[in-house]
Amino acid sequence: MKHKKKSESPEANRITGIVQWVKSQDIFLLFVIPSLLGMVVFLFVPLIDVFRRSFCQGVSNHFWGLKNYAIIFHNKSFILAVVNTLKFEVICLPLLLFVSLLVAVGVHNTKNSFVKYALLVPMAIPANSVAVIWKVLFEKHGIINEILTDIFHIKAINFLDSENAFLILVLTYLWKNIGYSMLIWMVGLSAIPNNIYEAASIDGAGSFVKFFKITLPNLKGSLYALSVLSFASSFRVFREAYLISGNYPNESIYLMQHLFNNWFQKLDIGKLAAASSVIAVFLFVVLACLKKLIFRERNSGRYKKSKGDEELYVENNR
Repeated sequence: MKHKKKSESPEANRITGIVQWVKSQDIFLLFVIPSLLGMVVFLFVPLIDVFRRSFCQGVSNHFWGLKNYAIIFHNKSFILAVVNTLKFEVICLPLLLFVSLLVAVGVHNTKNSFVKYALLVPMAIPANSVAVIWKVLFEKHGIINEILTDIFHIKAINFLDSENAFLILVLTYLWKNIGYSMLIWMVGLSAIPNNIYEAASIDGAGSFVKFFKITLPNLKGSLYALSVLSFASSFRVFREAYLISGNYPNESIYLMQHLFNNWFQKLDIGKLAAASSVIAVFLFVVLACLKKLIFRERNSGRYKKSKGDEELYVENNR
């Protein structure tokens, strides 16, 4: 006996009709317009104004050509800040991606919730508290130097005003961001179907083959997202460096943020605008190249959605 399909209520039919009408008329775009206006007014207009001011003298509108750019490229502080910032990025980002991926794979395989939550604790600690803890530990008369002098009879090391300050800054960045990066990797790991690993096991693939042939290729989206987020968060490490050492720290940790902060206090708007424009163009090029590098095989015939997971694994390993 066939069951009759229940008729929908008039209210449900009315709501369905309204939703279909909204979709057909593109009314939903009206809800996006306020956000777009906010981005234009508070983001794109200031960016254009900064680019315009990079060709002007100071806070005036007097056109100065490329003099601001010539000044910053001959400025020793700018060169030092650029070199230190690039050095910090080149060391920290690969370390963070590699270490957090290993931790994420370990936590994902062992289902250890304690480690996962423990690594998220540093994110909840304010920058002021971190700066105080670092001063207590690493100052010339801090706890670590007391241990070195009293127990090991080693001369006290001024960690915060020497080349060691850079190492402390790197460790601070890793300590603060490994937990967050681990979560993003775990989201990508959870999205990989288990039947791909089962097909690989049937073919005799070991753990290393599964990791390099299945896990890594399927984490390209997570890799790009995490690279961009980590790149942006690396600039926030300035807070700890500023709270510990002030406007003019040791040369090894004098970053772009220190330079911009000092120029802003002196109202060197021309140099500040020129340097910001150069950094903006550089970041755009780096992110575009990074996206192209990570997704260079996206449009090739090796990854087709129409194929099953087992067929996709077999084809990737030919």
